[in-house]
Amino acid sequence: MNSTVLEPTVTAHDLPNLIPAVEWITDTARVARLSQDFAWFSPILKRDLAGKVGEVVARPRSEEEIAAIVAACAKAKIPLTIRGTGTGNYGQSTPLFGGVILDLSGFNAFCWVRGQVGRAQSGIRLSEFDVHARPHGMELRWLPSTFRSATLGGLFGGGFGGAGSINYGPLAAPGNVLAVRVMTVEPEPQIVELRGAEAMLLHHTYGTNGIVLELEVALSPCVPWSECVAQFESFDNALEFASKLTKAPGLIKKEISFLAAPIPTYMAPLMPLFNDKQHAVLMVLAPQSIEGVEDLAKTFGGVFCYNKTAEEVQSSNRTLVEYTWNHTTLHALKVDKNFTYIQSGFTPSKHVEQVKALEKELGGEVLMHLEFLRTKEGDFNCSGLQLIHYTTEERLNEIMAIYRSHGVQINNPHVYIVEDGKQNNLDPAVVKMKERFDPLGLLNPGKLRSWASREQRSS
Repeated sequence: MNSTVLEPTVTAHDLPNLIPAVEWITDTARVARLSQDFAWFSPILKRDLAGKVGEVVARPRSEEEIAAIVAACAKAKIPLTIRGTGTGNYGQSTPLFGGVILDLSGFNAFCWVRGQVGRAQSGIRLSEFDVHARPHGMELRWLPSTFRSATLGGLFGGGFGGAGSINYGPLAAPGNVLAVRVMTVEPEPQIVELRGAEAMLLHHTYGTNGIVLELEVALSPCVPWSECVAQFESFDNALEFASKLTKAPGLIKKEISFLAAPIPTYMAPLMPLFNDKQHAVLMVLAPQSIEGVEDLAKTFGGVFCYNKTAEEVQSSNRTLVEYTWNHTTLHALKVDKNFTYIQSGFTPSKHVEQVKALEKELGGEVLMHLEFLRTKEGDFNCSGLQLIHYTTEERLNEIMAIYRSHGVQINNPHVYIVEDGKQNNLDPAVVKMKERFDPLGLLNPGKLRSWASREQRSS
């Protein structure tokens, strides 16, 4: 009787021996930790992603090492999940089907600054990028609250923008991200340079449709930013002030964050300055604009209660930026573990009225946290990261439905599928890009519904 001798199947656990030059992490506790991000902000994601871990973690430091890992995974059809430093909130770096976690935090070289454009490898931390850019008189246009630890590639793959969005809009606004260098997932990986709109087809797709190696981004001139807080007794007045300041063309700012009472009392720098009935507007301002902003605040009954120069911020090693955007939720959770949040996009020119109406309907149960910005189309608006006293999943869904009934878009932070979150209407070109760069469907499988639907149709 003849028998066929089959080659043993290569698994993720075999790769450290097959590619020994790469740094591998195989300890199960460390692998489990590196399989997580801040999805635990959501009790829904905490439940749905429980027990989802990779098998091994690879930490390459060169394109050659990345290519060797990718080639081996493609040949053996082993899933790959890309990770930066795990500062995301949607389970982007949590693998649903095991495999290899490709940790790019060590692939972090700064490339260059040329005029008002900079380029770096995807694993560079945003704070480190600015260290290299500032001697050239430049800085990143956007500064998310996670800037100390977040990577450039992680911000691109699953982020929005952060501080600076008030001037330049989110990352998705044309002209912010200029080019990406991308590797295909194939037995013989290829490297391709994408520019402009084509590059943005990889933005906010959780690393599902290509491995971003380098990013080229627009920069802005350095400013010695001051940090200020205005205190208000009236919710409406604080809101009106923040909206008016957003539109004030002569007042130079990088961040405007509105925290309704009692949120300021959850923030360490503000606790001594606020009672639980007072509202706060946190601001990052150019020094020459502080006087004008303070005058504007007074017309709405606001009082400046916090004012730090750039030098004072640097020497204290504490920045208000780390109390805005998603960090607001983090600090609130330190006070009350029953908090969760939603992400909302208001309607330009109607945002003030929408916020007031929702505060009237849900105030107390939903605590208003707004980040003022420009949309990618250039309109003045605000985005909400409201705190919610979580009770049940059903009530959470009801609250999101109430927001939608007021014409407010919900970017649901309680789901891990790309299409169910920010990408409400996925561009079919995103799937075409995945066909080009991940034809085997190995990148972060299970996170892109449109790809799964395509596979079902073709089977």
